[in-house]
Amino acid sequence: MLDLELDNGLAVLTIDRPHARNAIALDTMDQLEKALDAAAGAQALVIRGAGDKAFVSGGDLKELSALRTIEEATAMAKRMRSICDQLASFPAPVIAALNGHAFGGGAEVAVAADIRVAASDVKIAFNQATLEIMPAWGGAERLAALVGKSRALLLAGSGKTLDAAEAERIGLVDVVLPRASFEEGWRSLATSLAHQPAAEIKRVINGVSPDEAIASFARLWVADAHWQAAERLMNRNAKPQAAGGAE
Repeated sequence: MLDLELDNGLAVLTIDRPHARNAIALDTMDQLEKALDAAAGAQALVIRGAGDKAFVSGGDLKELSALRTIEEATAMAKRMRSICDQLASFPAPVIAALNGHAFGGGAEVAVAADIRVAASDVKIAFNQATLEIMPAWGGAERLAALVGKSRALLLAGSGKTLDAAEAERIGLVDVVLPRASFEEGWRSLATSLAHQPAAEIKRVINGVSPDEAIASFARLWVADAHWQAAERLMNRNAKPQAAGGAE
């Protein structure tokens, strides 16, 4: 099951498969594709797992073990790679809220997001090598972009498991929150990014020409939202006039 919540510009996509520790099956891929289409227009997108045990525990081995040919494996990998690419290219900020452990394909989903927020007790591992396979959903390349090629090879090649603090130290995770305040914390962070300037900043960071960056700024400058915010700020900063006054 997959749930999509839309609230005032914030889309929250929750993978809810407790019997499989939120692992991704072929039907989950169908639902992810539909949910991403339904989230179009959101100012920020959060992807998370249900519960507090697993973010995504990878691919659903019980189901995916039926894929035994090169052609079947290729088709599955291409499809889920495409979904992770859609996450990465979503026009607004994407936050992976690591409510639980992210292993294998789950770690690949996490690095497809722009920002990773983790509860302090979670672990993350690109541990496909322990099954004598490798990341196939774009995770190896995205991991290298985050932590460097040599460290990515070390982590994915060995399948090493990191705790949240270590993942934050090397830049794999951006924010670590106490478990007690995790739900409130990731939602507050996501809400703070659910506005048009953050989407434009993401576009510029991902690579546009200087002229395109300036054009983005100019569009925001002339928008009503900018002038309304500027007026609020000027009114707040205006000093109250003294009572009376000299004649």
